[in-house]
Amino acid sequence: MSNQWFIKGVKKGILTEGFPQLPPEKPPLRPSLLIGSSNFKCPVGALDENKWNPEKCIFCDKCSMEMHFTGDQKLFKINRKMNAFKRSLYIYIIDSGTCGACNAELFNIFSPQYDANRYGIFLTNTPRNADVLVLMGVETEGMKSVLEETYESMPEPKCVVKMGTCAIGGAGIGSKISSLEPDALIYGCPPSPYTILEALIELKGDKP
Repeated sequence: MSNQWFIKGVKKGILTEGFPQLPPEKPPLRPSLLIGSSNFKCPVGALDENKWNPEKCIFCDKCSMEMHFTGDQKLFKINRKMNAFKRSLYIYIIDSGTCGACNAELFNIFSPQYDANRYGIFLTNTPRNADVLVLMGVETEGMKSVLEETYESMPEPKCVVKMGTCAIGGAGIGSKISSLEPDALIYGCPPSPYTILEALIELKGDKP
C-alpha cells in the first residue's frame, strides 16, 4: 500500500504553492478600515469609531454584514527584523493556553503545501537551539515563569513572536501575554498559514 502512495506522489509531482512569489491561492482576510454608519457593537471591542483593531479581533465576521471593508493591510506587525537569520530561522513554540487552532495553522506551514523549510524556517524541540520564541494562548499564572525561563535559555540574538488574538489581546476570554515584549505580532483567530509564513519571512529580513 505504501508503494502505491509513493508512486502516486511521484506522478503528481511537486504540489508546493508558489506563495509568496505568487499571490496565495486562498488569500486571508485583510481588512484595514470599516466604512458606513451602523449601530453594530463588536462583541470583543475590536471596532472604535469605525476603525478596526486587529489586536482584539476574533474574526467572527459579524461586522462585515453591516459595514464595508476598504483598503488592504498586512495581518502582522514586525517591530524588529532579524537580519542575522537570513539563512535560517529556528522557532520554538510555547502554548500557554489555546484552543489548538493556532497550533494547527502554524504546523501547516511545514506541510508540503507551504513548505516553510524552503525559506530556511525550521522547528526545533529545544529553546537552546531556537532563534524565535513563538507564544500562543492567553496568559496563565502557571506559565509566566516558564515563558521567562525559556526565553532566558535561548542564545543571542533572539526574538519573541506573539501569535493569535489570545496572546496579543486576550480574545475576550483572558489576559494577553505580558511577560515578554514581542518583536513581532501575527494577527488572527487563528492566523492563516499564508499570514504566518509571510510574517516569518519578513521577520528574517528576507525577501524571497
